[in-house]
Amino acid sequence: MTAVRETAPGTLPQQAAALSFPPGFTWGAATAAYQIEGAAAEGGRTPSIWDTFSHTPGKVRNGDNGDIAADHYHRFRDDVALMADLGLNAYRFSVSWPRVQPTGRGPAVERGLDFYRALADELLEKGITPVATLYHWDLPQDLEDAGGWPVRDTAERFADYAAIVAEALGDRIKVWTTFNEPWCSAFLGYGSGVHAPGRTEPDAALKAAHHLNLAHGRAIGVLRSTLPATAQTSITLNLHHVRPLTDSLGDLDAARRIDAVGNRIFTGPVLRGAYPADLLEDTAHLVDWDNLVHDGDLAEISRPIDLLGVNYYTPTLVSAPDGSVAAGEASRNDAHGKSDHSPWPGSEQVVFHLPPGETTAMGWAIDESGLYDLLRHVGRENPELPLMITENGAAFDDYVDPKGAVNDPERIAYLHGHLSAVHRAIADGVDVRGYFLWSLMDNFEWAYGYGKRFGAVYVDYATQRRIPKASARWYADVIRHHGLPSADGLA
Repeated sequence: MTAVRETAPGTLPQQAAALSFPPGFTWGAATAAYQIEGAAAEGGRTPSIWDTFSHTPGKVRNGDNGDIAADHYHRFRDDVALMADLGLNAYRFSVSWPRVQPTGRGPAVERGLDFYRALADELLEKGITPVATLYHWDLPQDLEDAGGWPVRDTAERFADYAAIVAEALGDRIKVWTTFNEPWCSAFLGYGSGVHAPGRTEPDAALKAAHHLNLAHGRAIGVLRSTLPATAQTSITLNLHHVRPLTDSLGDLDAARRIDAVGNRIFTGPVLRGAYPADLLEDTAHLVDWDNLVHDGDLAEISRPIDLLGVNYYTPTLVSAPDGSVAAGEASRNDAHGKSDHSPWPGSEQVVFHLPPGETTAMGWAIDESGLYDLLRHVGRENPELPLMITENGAAFDDYVDPKGAVNDPERIAYLHGHLSAVHRAIADGVDVRGYFLWSLMDNFEWAYGYGKRFGAVYVDYATQRRIPKASARWYADVIRHHGLPSADGLA
Protein backbone atom coordinates (compact mmCIF):
# COMPACT_ATOMS: atom_id res chain seq x y z
CA MET A 1 0.00 0.00 0.00
CA THR A 2 3.03 2.20 -0.47
CA ALA A 3 3.10 5.54 -2.22
CA VAL A 4 -0.08 5.10 -4.24
CA ARG A 5 -1.10 8.57 -5.39
CA GLU A 6 -4.14 8.08 -7.59
CA THR A 7 -5.46 11.40 -6.33
CA ALA A 8 -4.05 14.40 -4.55
CA PRO A 9 -4.29 13.86 -0.77
CA GLY A 10 -7.64 14.91 0.60
CA THR A 11 -9.33 15.40 -2.75
CA LEU A 12 -11.93 13.52 -4.75
CA PRO A 13 -13.97 14.77 -7.70
CA GLN A 14 -16.98 16.82 -6.66
CA GLN A 15 -20.20 14.85 -6.60
CA ALA A 16 -23.06 16.60 -8.36
CA ALA A 17 -25.75 13.91 -8.36
CA ALA A 18 -26.95 11.03 -6.22
CA LEU A 19 -24.86 7.86 -6.38
CA SER A 20 -26.46 4.41 -6.59
CA PHE A 21 -24.63 1.31 -5.42
CA PRO A 22 -24.65 -2.07 -7.20
CA PRO A 23 -27.46 -4.59 -6.58
CA GLY A 24 -26.66 -6.81 -3.62
CA PHE A 25 -24.28 -4.32 -2.00
CA THR A 26 -24.39 -4.93 1.78
CA TRP A 27 -25.09 -2.11 4.23
CA GLY A 28 -24.04 -2.96 7.77
CA ALA A 29 -22.61 -1.79 11.05
CA ALA A 30 -19.97 -3.33 13.29
CA THR A 31 -19.10 -3.73 16.98
CA ALA A 32 -16.71 -5.79 19.14
CA ALA A 33 -17.53 -7.92 22.16
CA TYR A 34 -15.38 -6.29 24.83
CA GLN A 35 -16.38 -2.83 23.68
CA ILE A 36 -20.14 -3.29 24.10
CA GLU A 37 -21.17 -6.50 25.87
CA GLY A 38 -20.38 -5.86 29.52
CA ALA A 39 -21.43 -8.75 31.81
CA ALA A 40 -17.72 -9.34 32.30
CA ALA A 41 -18.16 -11.94 35.07
CA GLU A 42 -21.50 -13.45 34.05
CA GLY A 43 -22.40 -16.70 32.35
CA GLY A 44 -19.09 -18.36 33.13
CA ARG A 45 -16.94 -15.72 31.44
CA THR A 46 -13.46 -15.27 32.87
CA PRO A 47 -11.01 -12.39 32.34
CA SER A 48 -9.50 -11.59 28.99
CA ILE A 49 -6.29 -9.63 28.54
CA TRP A 50 -8.43 -6.51 28.16
CA ASP A 51 -10.09 -7.08 31.54
CA THR A 52 -6.67 -7.32 33.13
CA PHE A 53 -5.23 -4.39 31.18
CA SER A 54 -8.16 -2.04 31.79
CA HIS A 55 -8.10 -2.80 35.52
CA THR A 56 -4.39 -1.96 35.71
CA PRO A 57 -4.00 1.65 36.93
CA GLY A 58 -2.72 4.04 34.29
CA LYS A 59 -3.44 1.86 31.26
CA VAL A 60 -6.83 3.27 30.23
CA ARG A 61 -7.92 6.89 30.43
CA ASN A 62 -10.01 7.73 33.49
CA GLY A 63 -9.61 4.16 34.76
CA ASP A 64 -12.43 3.04 32.46
CA ASN A 65 -13.06 -0.65 31.80
CA GLY A 66 -15.46 -2.91 29.93
CA ASP A 67 -17.19 -4.44 32.94
CA ILE A 68 -20.53 -2.93 31.89
CA ALA A 69 -19.73 -1.09 28.64
CA ALA A 70 -22.98 -0.63 26.67
CA ASP A 71 -24.59 -3.58 28.50
CA HIS A 72 -25.33 -5.24 25.16
CA TYR A 73 -25.28 -8.68 26.82
CA HIS A 74 -28.55 -7.82 28.57
CA ARG A 75 -29.97 -5.44 25.96
CA PHE A 76 -29.17 -7.21 22.69
CA ARG A 77 -32.80 -7.64 21.68
CA ASP A 78 -33.43 -3.91 21.98
CA ASP A 79 -30.21 -3.26 20.08
CA VAL A 80 -31.25 -5.61 17.28
CA ALA A 81 -34.60 -3.81 17.09
CA LEU A 82 -32.64 -0.59 16.71
CA MET A 83 -30.61 -2.15 13.88
CA ALA A 84 -33.83 -3.18 12.17
CA ASP A 85 -35.19 0.34 12.53
CA LEU A 86 -32.10 1.65 10.75
CA GLY A 87 -32.60 -0.88 7.99
CA LEU A 88 -29.25 -2.67 8.33
CA ASN A 89 -28.73 -5.57 5.95
CA ALA A 90 -26.00 -7.09 8.13
CA TYR A 91 -24.43 -6.80 11.56
CA ARG A 92 -20.78 -7.63 12.22
CA PHE A 93 -20.03 -8.63 15.82
CA SER A 94 -17.25 -10.53 17.54
CA VAL A 95 -17.48 -13.61 19.71
CA SER A 96 -15.84 -13.27 23.11
CA TRP A 97 -13.34 -16.12 23.43
CA PRO A 98 -13.38 -16.12 27.27
CA ARG A 99 -17.18 -16.15 27.25
CA VAL A 100 -17.19 -19.31 25.15
CA GLN A 101 -14.03 -21.07 26.35
CA PRO A 102 -12.99 -19.32 29.56
CA THR A 103 -9.42 -20.59 29.90
CA GLY A 104 -8.79 -20.91 26.18
CA ARG A 105 -8.69 -24.66 26.59
CA GLY A 106 -11.15 -27.49 27.04
CA PRO A 107 -14.88 -27.69 26.47
CA ALA A 108 -17.17 -24.78 25.75
CA VAL A 109 -19.41 -23.04 28.25
CA GLU A 110 -22.84 -23.57 26.74
CA ARG A 111 -24.23 -20.43 28.40
CA GLY A 112 -21.70 -18.43 26.45
CA LEU A 113 -22.63 -20.06 23.17
CA ASP A 114 -26.32 -19.63 24.03
CA PHE A 115 -25.86 -15.86 24.05
CA TYR A 116 -24.53 -15.88 20.49
CA ARG A 117 -27.18 -18.36 19.37
CA ALA A 118 -29.86 -16.03 20.71
CA LEU A 119 -28.19 -12.99 19.12
CA ALA A 120 -27.97 -14.70 15.72
CA ASP A 121 -31.57 -15.89 15.95
CA GLU A 122 -32.76 -12.39 16.79
CA LEU A 123 -30.85 -10.95 13.84
CA LEU A 124 -32.19 -13.55 11.43
CA GLU A 125 -35.74 -12.98 12.65
CA LYS A 126 -35.33 -9.29 11.76
CA GLY A 127 -33.86 -10.09 8.35
CA ILE A 128 -30.34 -8.99 9.31
CA THR A 129 -27.40 -11.17 8.24
CA PRO A 130 -25.11 -12.04 11.17
CA VAL A 131 -21.39 -11.71 10.38
CA ALA A 132 -19.17 -13.25 13.05
CA THR A 133 -15.59 -12.32 13.91
CA LEU A 134 -13.86 -14.97 15.99
CA TYR A 135 -11.26 -12.68 17.53
CA HIS A 136 -11.37 -8.96 18.26
CA TRP A 137 -8.48 -8.72 20.74
CA ASP A 138 -9.91 -10.45 23.85
CA LEU A 139 -7.44 -13.30 24.42
CA PRO A 140 -8.27 -15.36 27.54
CA GLN A 141 -5.92 -14.22 30.28
CA ASP A 142 -4.92 -17.81 31.01
CA LEU A 143 -3.41 -18.08 27.53
CA GLU A 144 -1.49 -14.82 27.97
CA ASP A 145 -0.17 -16.17 31.26
CA ALA A 146 1.16 -19.11 29.23
CA GLY A 147 2.95 -16.73 26.83
CA GLY A 148 0.19 -15.28 24.65
CA TRP A 149 0.45 -14.76 20.91
CA PRO A 150 4.29 -14.84 20.85
CA VAL A 151 3.97 -18.55 21.77
CA ARG A 152 3.13 -21.02 19.00
CA ASP A 153 0.71 -23.04 21.13
CA THR A 154 -1.75 -20.11 21.16
CA ALA A 155 -2.40 -20.73 17.45
CA GLU A 156 -3.32 -24.34 18.27
CA ARG A 157 -5.69 -23.21 20.98
CA PHE A 158 -7.33 -20.75 18.56
CA ALA A 159 -8.00 -23.52 16.07
CA ASP A 160 -9.75 -25.52 18.81
CA TYR A 161 -11.82 -22.47 19.74
CA ALA A 162 -12.76 -21.88 16.09
CA ALA A 163 -14.03 -25.45 15.87
CA ILE A 164 -16.22 -24.97 18.94
CA VAL A 165 -17.83 -21.78 17.63
CA ALA A 166 -18.27 -23.07 14.09
CA GLU A 167 -19.92 -26.26 15.32
CA ALA A 168 -22.30 -24.31 17.56
CA LEU A 169 -23.22 -21.46 15.18
CA GLY A 170 -22.56 -22.81 11.71
CA ASP A 171 -26.26 -23.43 11.09
CA ARG A 172 -27.02 -19.76 11.72
CA ILE A 173 -24.01 -17.78 10.48
CA LYS A 174 -22.78 -17.91 6.90
CA VAL A 175 -20.07 -15.21 6.93
CA TRP A 176 -17.03 -15.74 9.18
CA THR A 177 -13.96 -13.64 9.91
CA THR A 178 -11.00 -15.15 11.73
CA PHE A 179 -9.26 -12.00 13.02
CA ASN A 180 -9.94 -8.30 13.24
CA GLU A 181 -6.81 -6.22 12.72
CA PRO A 182 -4.09 -8.67 13.77
CA TRP A 183 -1.62 -5.79 13.31
CA CYS A 184 -3.08 -4.17 16.42
CA SER A 185 -2.97 -7.41 18.41
CA ALA A 186 0.69 -7.95 17.55
CA PHE A 187 2.20 -4.48 17.43
CA LEU A 188 0.05 -2.44 19.81
CA GLY A 189 -0.25 -5.31 22.27
CA TYR A 190 3.36 -6.51 22.25
CA GLY A 191 5.29 -3.63 20.63
CA SER A 192 4.15 -0.23 21.87
CA GLY A 193 2.18 -1.69 24.77
CA VAL A 194 -0.74 0.73 24.40
CA HIS A 195 -3.12 -2.21 23.99
CA ALA A 196 -3.49 -5.36 26.06
CA PRO A 197 -1.47 -7.15 27.24
CA GLY A 198 0.74 -4.05 27.36
CA ARG A 199 4.09 -5.62 26.55
CA THR A 200 6.91 -3.66 24.88
CA GLU A 201 8.99 -6.38 23.22
CA PRO A 202 9.69 -5.90 19.49
CA ASP A 203 10.76 -9.52 19.01
CA ALA A 204 7.59 -10.75 20.72
CA ALA A 205 5.48 -8.53 18.46
CA LEU A 206 6.96 -10.14 15.35
CA LYS A 207 6.50 -13.63 16.77
CA ALA A 208 2.91 -12.72 17.62
CA ALA A 209 2.31 -11.58 14.04
CA HIS A 210 3.44 -14.95 12.69
CA HIS A 211 1.38 -16.92 15.17
CA LEU A 212 -1.69 -14.80 14.42
CA ASN A 213 -1.16 -15.61 10.74
CA LEU A 214 -0.75 -19.28 11.56
CA ALA A 215 -3.87 -19.24 13.75
CA HIS A 216 -5.79 -17.66 10.87
CA GLY A 217 -4.72 -20.41 8.48
CA ARG A 218 -5.53 -23.20 10.89
CA ALA A 219 -8.89 -21.65 11.68
CA ILE A 220 -9.71 -21.40 7.96
CA GLY A 221 -9.01 -25.13 7.69
CA VAL A 222 -11.30 -25.82 10.64
CA LEU A 223 -14.06 -23.58 9.28
CA ARG A 224 -13.88 -25.25 5.86
CA SER A 225 -14.20 -28.71 7.40
CA THR A 226 -17.02 -27.73 9.77
CA LEU A 227 -19.23 -25.19 8.00
CA PRO A 228 -21.61 -25.71 5.07
CA ALA A 229 -20.04 -25.30 1.64
CA THR A 230 -21.99 -22.06 1.16
CA ALA A 231 -20.31 -20.35 4.13
CA GLN A 232 -17.84 -17.54 3.41
CA THR A 233 -14.53 -17.06 5.21
CA SER A 234 -12.40 -13.95 5.58
CA ILE A 235 -9.86 -12.01 7.58
CA THR A 236 -10.08 -8.28 8.33
CA LEU A 237 -6.91 -6.19 8.04
CA ASN A 238 -6.39 -2.54 8.92
CA LEU A 239 -4.35 -1.93 5.81
CA HIS A 240 -2.23 1.21 6.15
CA HIS A 241 -2.38 3.46 3.12
CA VAL A 242 1.21 4.66 3.37
CA ARG A 243 2.30 7.84 1.62
CA PRO A 244 5.85 9.25 1.56
CA LEU A 245 6.19 12.88 2.57
CA THR A 246 8.20 13.55 -0.59
CA ASP A 247 9.45 11.52 -3.54
CA SER A 248 12.99 11.45 -2.16
CA LEU A 249 14.70 8.06 -1.98
CA GLY A 250 14.81 8.27 1.81
CA ASP A 251 11.09 8.98 2.15
CA LEU A 252 10.21 6.28 -0.38
CA ASP A 253 12.26 3.79 1.62
CA ALA A 254 10.52 4.89 4.84
CA ALA A 255 7.17 4.19 3.19
CA ARG A 256 8.41 0.80 2.01
CA ARG A 257 9.46 -0.14 5.54
CA ILE A 258 6.08 0.76 7.03
CA ASP A 259 4.24 -0.99 4.21
CA ALA A 260 6.26 -4.12 4.97
CA VAL A 261 5.59 -4.28 8.71
CA GLY A 262 2.13 -2.70 8.52
CA ASN A 263 0.63 -4.52 5.54
CA ARG A 264 2.73 -7.10 3.75
CA ILE A 265 3.59 -8.96 6.95
CA PHE A 266 -0.02 -10.18 6.69
CA THR A 267 -0.95 -9.94 3.01
CA GLY A 268 2.26 -11.67 1.96
CA PRO A 269 1.73 -14.98 3.77
CA VAL A 270 -2.09 -14.90 3.77
CA LEU A 271 -2.59 -14.05 0.09
CA ARG A 272 0.70 -15.13 -1.50
CA GLY A 273 2.15 -17.80 0.75
CA ALA A 274 5.38 -15.96 1.59
CA TYR A 275 6.78 -13.25 3.82
CA PRO A 276 8.32 -10.43 1.76
CA ALA A 277 12.11 -10.55 1.54
CA ASP A 278 12.54 -6.92 2.55
CA LEU A 279 10.52 -7.45 5.74
CA LEU A 280 12.72 -10.40 6.69
CA GLU A 281 15.82 -8.34 6.04
CA ASP A 282 14.54 -5.28 7.94
CA THR A 283 13.72 -7.36 11.04
CA ALA A 284 16.46 -10.02 10.96
CA HIS A 285 18.17 -8.35 13.96
CA LEU A 286 15.04 -8.90 16.03
CA VAL A 287 13.85 -12.40 15.22
CA ASP A 288 15.19 -15.62 13.67
CA TRP A 289 12.61 -16.13 10.92
CA ASP A 290 14.08 -19.49 9.87
CA ASN A 291 13.30 -20.95 13.28
CA LEU A 292 10.04 -19.04 13.75
CA VAL A 293 8.42 -20.21 10.50
CA HIS A 294 8.13 -24.01 10.46
CA ASP A 295 7.82 -26.22 7.42
CA GLY A 296 4.21 -26.20 6.26
CA ASP A 297 3.27 -22.96 8.04
CA LEU A 298 3.00 -20.85 4.91
CA ALA A 299 0.86 -23.44 3.12
CA GLU A 300 -1.55 -23.36 6.04
CA ILE A 301 -1.56 -19.59 6.36
CA SER A 302 -2.36 -19.14 2.66
CA ARG A 303 -5.47 -21.30 2.59
CA PRO A 304 -7.94 -19.58 0.21
CA ILE A 305 -10.46 -17.13 1.65
CA ASP A 306 -13.68 -15.83 0.10
CA LEU A 307 -13.49 -12.18 1.17
CA LEU A 308 -10.90 -9.72 2.41
CA GLY A 309 -12.12 -7.28 5.04
CA VAL A 310 -10.59 -3.79 4.85
CA ASN A 311 -10.66 -1.34 7.75
CA TYR A 312 -9.77 2.26 6.95
CA TYR A 313 -9.82 5.50 8.94
CA THR A 314 -6.94 7.71 7.82
CA PRO A 315 -3.80 7.60 5.65
CA THR A 316 -0.28 7.20 7.01
CA LEU A 317 2.30 9.86 6.07
CA VAL A 318 5.98 9.06 6.65
CA SER A 319 9.48 10.29 5.92
CA ALA A 320 13.07 9.53 6.68
CA PRO A 321 14.62 11.61 9.48
CA ASP A 322 15.93 14.94 8.19
CA GLY A 323 17.69 16.08 11.33
CA SER A 324 14.93 18.49 12.40
CA VAL A 325 12.60 15.74 13.59
CA ALA A 326 13.83 12.82 15.65
CA ALA A 327 13.44 9.27 14.43
CA GLY A 328 10.91 7.13 16.24
CA GLU A 329 8.06 9.61 15.95
CA ALA A 330 5.81 6.62 15.36
CA SER A 331 5.57 6.08 19.10
CA ARG A 332 4.07 9.54 19.59
CA ASN A 333 1.87 9.50 16.51
CA ASP A 334 0.37 6.06 17.09
CA ALA A 335 -3.36 6.15 16.44
CA HIS A 336 -4.35 4.11 19.47
CA GLY A 337 -2.56 5.69 22.41
CA LYS A 338 0.64 7.21 23.73
CA SER A 339 3.77 5.18 24.40
CA ASP A 340 7.53 5.61 24.66
CA HIS A 341 7.86 2.49 22.52
CA SER A 342 7.29 2.18 18.79
CA PRO A 343 4.78 -0.31 17.41
CA TRP A 344 6.87 -0.60 14.23
CA PRO A 345 9.78 -3.04 14.77
CA GLY A 346 12.48 -2.79 12.14
CA SER A 347 11.42 0.75 11.20
CA GLU A 348 13.48 2.79 13.63
CA GLN A 349 14.54 5.29 10.98
CA VAL A 350 11.03 6.46 10.11
CA VAL A 351 9.23 9.66 11.10
CA PHE A 352 5.42 9.83 11.10
CA HIS A 353 3.61 13.05 10.17
CA LEU A 354 0.06 14.27 10.61
CA PRO A 355 -1.42 14.66 7.12
CA PRO A 356 -2.80 18.12 6.34
CA GLY A 357 -6.44 19.06 6.72
CA GLU A 358 -9.22 18.55 9.24
CA THR A 359 -9.03 15.86 11.90
CA THR A 360 -11.44 13.79 13.96
CA ALA A 361 -11.61 13.76 17.75
CA MET A 362 -8.94 11.04 17.62
CA GLY A 363 -6.59 13.48 15.91
CA TRP A 364 -6.76 11.44 12.70
CA ALA A 365 -6.68 13.24 9.37
CA ILE A 366 -9.91 13.14 7.37
CA ASP A 367 -8.92 12.03 3.87
CA GLU A 368 -11.28 9.89 1.82
CA SER A 369 -8.85 9.85 -1.09
CA GLY A 370 -6.74 7.46 0.98
CA LEU A 371 -9.60 4.95 1.01
CA TYR A 372 -10.08 5.26 -2.74
CA ASP A 373 -6.37 4.81 -3.43
CA LEU A 374 -6.17 1.89 -1.01
CA LEU A 375 -9.09 0.08 -2.63
CA ARG A 376 -7.66 0.65 -6.09
CA HIS A 377 -4.31 -0.76 -5.00
CA VAL A 378 -5.71 -3.82 -3.22
CA GLY A 379 -8.10 -4.47 -6.11
CA ARG A 380 -5.26 -4.37 -8.64
CA GLU A 381 -3.08 -6.65 -6.51
CA ASN A 382 -5.88 -9.17 -5.86
CA PRO A 383 -8.36 -8.92 -8.76
CA GLU A 384 -10.07 -12.24 -7.98
CA LEU A 385 -10.66 -11.50 -4.27
CA PRO A 386 -13.82 -9.59 -3.32
CA LEU A 387 -13.38 -6.84 -0.74
CA MET A 388 -15.62 -5.71 2.09
CA ILE A 389 -15.25 -2.45 4.02
CA THR A 390 -15.55 -3.95 7.49
CA GLU A 391 -14.85 -0.75 9.45
CA ASN A 392 -14.97 2.92 8.54
CA GLY A 393 -16.11 5.82 10.66
CA ALA A 394 -15.04 8.68 12.87
CA ALA A 395 -15.11 9.90 16.45
CA PHE A 396 -16.34 13.41 17.16
CA ASP A 397 -17.21 15.28 20.35
CA ASP A 398 -20.91 14.38 20.36
CA TYR A 399 -23.34 15.66 22.97
CA VAL A 400 -27.06 15.64 23.65
CA ASP A 401 -28.58 19.06 23.02
CA PRO A 402 -31.35 20.62 25.17
CA LYS A 403 -33.97 19.04 22.89
CA GLY A 404 -32.57 15.57 23.52
CA ALA A 405 -31.04 15.22 20.04
CA VAL A 406 -27.49 14.47 18.94
CA ASN A 407 -26.54 16.38 15.82
CA ASP A 408 -23.28 15.29 14.21
CA PRO A 409 -22.91 16.95 10.79
CA GLU A 410 -19.15 16.30 10.85
CA ARG A 411 -19.75 12.54 10.92
CA ILE A 412 -22.29 12.77 8.12
CA ALA A 413 -19.78 14.65 5.98
CA TYR A 414 -17.10 12.08 6.83
CA LEU A 415 -19.31 9.15 5.88
CA HIS A 416 -20.55 10.83 2.73
CA GLY A 417 -16.99 11.47 1.58
CA HIS A 418 -15.79 7.96 2.30
CA LEU A 419 -18.81 6.27 0.77
CA SER A 420 -18.27 8.43 -2.31
CA ALA A 421 -14.72 7.06 -2.42
CA VAL A 422 -16.05 3.50 -2.21
CA HIS A 423 -18.51 4.23 -5.03
CA ARG A 424 -15.76 5.65 -7.19
CA ALA A 425 -13.57 2.59 -6.59
CA ILE A 426 -16.45 0.29 -7.58
CA ALA A 427 -17.02 2.37 -10.72
CA ASP A 428 -13.35 1.88 -11.54
CA GLY A 429 -13.73 -1.89 -11.36
CA VAL A 430 -12.84 -2.75 -7.76
CA ASP A 431 -15.00 -5.59 -6.43
CA VAL A 432 -16.28 -4.10 -3.16
CA ARG A 433 -19.26 -6.06 -1.83
CA GLY A 434 -20.36 -4.01 1.17
CA TYR A 435 -19.75 -1.41 3.85
CA PHE A 436 -19.90 -1.77 7.63
CA LEU A 437 -20.07 1.48 9.58
CA TRP A 438 -17.92 1.69 12.69
CA SER A 439 -19.65 1.71 14.95
CA LEU A 440 -23.28 0.90 15.57
CA MET A 441 -23.12 2.57 18.97
CA ASP A 442 -20.74 4.43 21.25
CA ASN A 443 -18.58 2.04 23.24
CA PHE A 444 -15.41 1.37 25.19
CA GLU A 445 -12.72 2.78 22.88
CA TRP A 446 -9.82 0.69 24.18
CA ALA A 447 -7.05 2.79 25.78
CA TYR A 448 -9.22 5.91 25.38
CA GLY A 449 -11.99 4.45 27.56
CA TYR A 450 -15.37 6.10 27.08
CA GLY A 451 -13.93 9.45 26.07
CA LYS A 452 -14.19 8.86 22.31
CA ARG A 453 -17.51 8.30 20.56
CA PHE A 454 -17.59 6.50 17.21
CA GLY A 455 -21.22 5.39 17.27
CA ALA A 456 -24.07 6.27 14.98
CA VAL A 457 -26.12 5.74 18.14
CA TYR A 458 -25.31 7.77 21.25
CA VAL A 459 -25.08 5.80 24.50
CA ASP A 460 -25.76 7.55 27.80
CA TYR A 461 -23.62 5.25 29.93
CA ALA A 462 -25.25 6.32 33.19
CA THR A 463 -28.70 5.19 32.05
CA GLN A 464 -27.79 3.00 29.02
CA ARG A 465 -30.27 4.98 26.99
CA ARG A 466 -29.69 4.78 23.22
CA ILE A 467 -30.20 7.94 21.14
CA PRO A 468 -29.79 7.62 17.36
CA LYS A 469 -27.66 10.52 16.17
CA ALA A 470 -28.44 12.51 13.05
CA SER A 471 -25.86 10.36 11.27
CA ALA A 472 -27.84 7.22 12.11
CA ARG A 473 -30.91 8.64 10.38
CA TRP A 474 -28.77 9.77 7.47
CA TYR A 475 -27.30 6.28 7.15
CA ALA A 476 -30.78 4.78 7.30
CA ASP A 477 -31.75 6.98 4.33
CA VAL A 478 -28.66 5.84 2.43
CA ILE A 479 -29.65 2.22 3.03
CA ARG A 480 -33.27 2.82 2.09
CA HIS A 481 -32.27 4.48 -1.20
CA HIS A 482 -29.32 2.11 -1.76
CA GLY A 483 -27.18 5.11 -2.53
CA LEU A 484 -25.84 8.50 -1.53
CA PRO A 485 -27.62 11.82 -1.88
CA SER A 486 -25.86 14.57 -3.76
CA ALA A 487 -23.40 16.65 -1.79
CA ASP A 488 -26.03 19.39 -1.73
CA GLY A 489 -28.28 17.05 0.23
CA LEU A 490 -26.02 16.70 3.27
CA ALA A 491 -27.80 17.40 6.52
